[in-house]
Amino acid sequence: MSEKVLMKGNEALAAAAVRAGCRFYFGYPITPQTELAAYMSKKMPKIGGTFLQAESELAAINMVYGASSAGARAMTSSSSPGISLKGEGVSYMAGADLPGVIINVERGGPGLGSIQPSQQDYWQATRALGHGDFRMIVYAPSTVQEMADYVYLAFDKADEYRMPVMLLADGLLGQMMEPVVLPPEKKNLPDKPWATDGHKGKRSHNIINSLCLQADELERMLIERYKRYDRIEATEQQSEGFMLDDAEYVIVAFGASARIARSAVVQARAEGIKAGLLRPITLWPFPNDAIKQTIEHAKAYLSVEMNMGQMIDDIRLAVNGQRPVDFYGRSGGMIPTPEGTLDALKALVQKVGE
Repeated sequence: MSEKVLMKGNEALAAAAVRAGCRFYFGYPITPQTELAAYMSKKMPKIGGTFLQAESELAAINMVYGASSAGARAMTSSSSPGISLKGEGVSYMAGADLPGVIINVERGGPGLGSIQPSQQDYWQATRALGHGDFRMIVYAPSTVQEMADYVYLAFDKADEYRMPVMLLADGLLGQMMEPVVLPPEKKNLPDKPWATDGHKGKRSHNIINSLCLQADELERMLIERYKRYDRIEATEQQSEGFMLDDAEYVIVAFGASARIARSAVVQARAEGIKAGLLRPITLWPFPNDAIKQTIEHAKAYLSVEMNMGQMIDDIRLAVNGQRPVDFYGRSGGMIPTPEGTLDALKALVQKVGE
């Protein structure tokens, strides 16, 4: 059995990425994810990998594009404003059907904002990280162990579906220290016959490109890509339930907010309120199926987030107007409390009626 080690979330991300076969890291230091880059700067030269502190975030994502084109497992990491700069390159990767892993350890915004924990990039990650018609798998861990587990999985899913995958964390998880069991070293990585890694006279040239000047051809490619996205929506939804079986009031929270909401659920149960927690692990594909399974016994839903209310739209779409959905959150780097969450839950109970 693997030994547990005490690690920061940022370091666990880096260590698990290395074990997943990542040998190319391109990034730029920015609080609160700098420990990830620092770890890679020390580790990569020791294992024959490449660490490069790019001159900009834009350069970093395009280096990921290049390494991925050649068939390598590559990643980049940043925090909120740095991720915005990567948007164009992420869109290029999606348009070229290239795998790659992008880490966002969020901070308060908009603009330079603060360096405090936040979940204000939900819309960016799930709706608009780059121009054009494309989607991206987005994982939202809530523990340091999950930081390791899901970055490890992200590389596999990126290769399987030939698309960028994001791990969306926040400064709280990035700086938190918890025991973690690191995943095993991957020995065999998947073949990539599409990669531009030299044909050696044995096959035709591979071309990696996101440019398509013929409108009908581009539309055909997008239709094919969206068939892949449909398959992902059908098979890759992940969530966790806590006290959901008879829950009349369902709190929906992801990442660090879910840890806080879990405490509020326990307190609510002690006071006779039938509360439960549904934690989305994949923010895209959003766990619509899991939410729909709760509608029969749920009277109402409460979205708890570290933002001004971004995930609430997805909950309302999943509930499809059958139940009311309220919001409680803190923003700009402020963190919700179990007490504040419980108060919001009680207000919802009073509004809906026992």
